[in-house]
Amino acid sequence: MKPNIRWQALLAILGFGLVMALLSYQVQSSSLCTITAPADGGTFVEGIVGAPNTLNPLFSDNYPVDRELGNLIYDGLTYYDENGLLSPALAESWEVNESGQTVIFKLRDDIFWHDGQKVTAVDVAFTYGLLQDENYPGPASIKVLWQTVEITQIGNNQIQFTLSEPYSPFLEATTRGILPAHLLEGTTAVALADPQHPFNQTPVGTGPFEVAPNQDRVSNGRLRLIPNSDYWGKSTHIADLVIQFFPDQSTAVDAFRNGAIQAINNVNHQSLPDVAQIPGVRLFTVPSPRYTQLLFSLNDTAHPAMRSLKVRQALAYGLNRATLIDKQINGQGIPFEGPYLPSAWGYNDTLLTDYTFQPITATQLLDEAGWTRAEGSATRTQDDNPLTLRLLTVFEGTESGLVESIAAQWAELGIDTEIILANGRSDLQQKLANREYDVALVEIIPPGDPDLYDFWSQEAIIRGQNYAGWNNRRASESLEAGRKIWPLDERKSQYNAFLRLFNQDLPALTLYQHTTTYALSPDVYEAEIGYIHQPRDRYATLPDWFLLFRDVTISCPANEAIPDNE
Repeated sequence: MKPNIRWQALLAILGFGLVMALLSYQVQSSSLCTITAPADGGTFVEGIVGAPNTLNPLFSDNYPVDRELGNLIYDGLTYYDENGLLSPALAESWEVNESGQTVIFKLRDDIFWHDGQKVTAVDVAFTYGLLQDENYPGPASIKVLWQTVEITQIGNNQIQFTLSEPYSPFLEATTRGILPAHLLEGTTAVALADPQHPFNQTPVGTGPFEVAPNQDRVSNGRLRLIPNSDYWGKSTHIADLVIQFFPDQSTAVDAFRNGAIQAINNVNHQSLPDVAQIPGVRLFTVPSPRYTQLLFSLNDTAHPAMRSLKVRQALAYGLNRATLIDKQINGQGIPFEGPYLPSAWGYNDTLLTDYTFQPITATQLLDEAGWTRAEGSATRTQDDNPLTLRLLTVFEGTESGLVESIAAQWAELGIDTEIILANGRSDLQQKLANREYDVALVEIIPPGDPDLYDFWSQEAIIRGQNYAGWNNRRASESLEAGRKIWPLDERKSQYNAFLRLFNQDLPALTLYQHTTTYALSPDVYEAEIGYIHQPRDRYATLPDWFLLFRDVTISCPANEAIPDNE
């Protein structure tokens, strides 16, 4: 039988092709690399001390956790940027008419509620209309302001506010979060104040995070948030954010140490050394928009020495603020002068005296004021009247330790102090209002606008918070003029005049600006946190964060390919 040449040739060709294919696969596979890349998914859990009340921006003023979370869920027409200037949020722009009594906002046309409905002027009119309700159960000052404003909707994307008189600080009121009218039409402010109201259980906003449905945050002690894709503009690796509520800082730190949470929002100074020892922890510390201040009482009920400028200056020069900050709050404070935060556009340190620690100067000032110390005596006197000052603060947190250190430093100058501890913040405010102090240590959360009329004007002595009783007509006139004009440069001129007079009389001494520390676990990758001016800023780089990994096969870079055998 003749051999079948064609079949043999075909088999040979097929065999050759198979060999070549195997060789080709070997060459290709030798040029492939496996890398580890970010994977989508995972839940980021952040701990916070305290729990929210209503999660409603109309009632968040007295609830720190509500303010924190509200900033993640809602937007106002405007917000304050890192320079203390108002910037557009839901608004695209605004303009003030020549009389200074009418402000018209134009809304952006690319903003949607978390449920997909478009934001319109109807929502703005509805929200601020609730604040005008005679039965509005929030702070009375909010209702009083809004009841003087006429709200007019102009089409779907413009809203007009007509004021009874020019009042430039009004713009700060437009930073409050807006509510969706299509979900709340017919609802009253009183009904919304109920934490159990259905909307407060699953609120809908426009902010960077939306509240996941079907949650019981009271029973579970946590709130699940989902990144709002409309806000971020691109997807995030992390699927959701869970805010875990803790009764105190130590419990939150334990959960962080055990890996139950990946972050702590606002580590206090007492816990900071402990948290800093946790392996791999990353700490981000930034200035906080609040400060601690000493109020000097100039009221008739105060010790006579307090009405002497030289005595007040001696009290300032006699304090070593750097030591107070280092020993009492673990260095978590930034000393500065004056009633404005350094981030506020009204701040001007060139107009303020730098009260550095100068005990010799303090001693000389006290002597010049007639308060002398006899040899062997611990306390200065004047006409047999001892220099004993009532030092008031609240019996909680940092304050009680601070007043003891302040008293010890003043004792070196011959100043005796009687420490009075108020039982909580409300008791402190009552004692301030009753002028039951000579010096008071208080924590201040200043308004975003530099208008301090309600704190330092003559009128505020009676109907405001000028508890120090500083009665300076020219300063009061500057504050009043500053709130009746709109251009920033003209307003700043008025506030510069106010600062000069404030510095000249020294009715208060600011000790330090607070800081906020955010603790982050090493299990969170590519997370960078910069300046935090508002709570949402800590997530500015969220699209880069990830918790999970996956293996990806790619072509090796040319310089890493396996070379041919020679």
